[in-house]
Amino acid sequence: MDISTTPVAERIARVLAAQRISANAEGTEESAGAHVDQVWRDHLSDALAVLRTLREPDRTMAAAGDPAVWERMVLAAIQESKPEKVVL
Repeated sequence: MDISTTPVAERIARVLAAQRISANAEGTEESAGAHVDQVWRDHLSDALAVLRTLREPDRTMAAAGDPAVWERMVLAAIQESKPEKVVL
């Protein structure tokens, strides 16, 4: 199984940005990569909303694996995407 080196929240945000920008989806740009690189952070809150929704697996997902492990994995992804707090 491949393991991504890019955080899942970023990957989701990039997909959401590309969906709106790329001519391969709902957008108009034929070569959208550079534009997606510039704006994916604007979609991070939407990506986090998706992850929060995925915290609870549905019945089919739960039957395929361990729901507790799934929840911990999704919560870890949400935690990873939170900005670091700076204490002064």
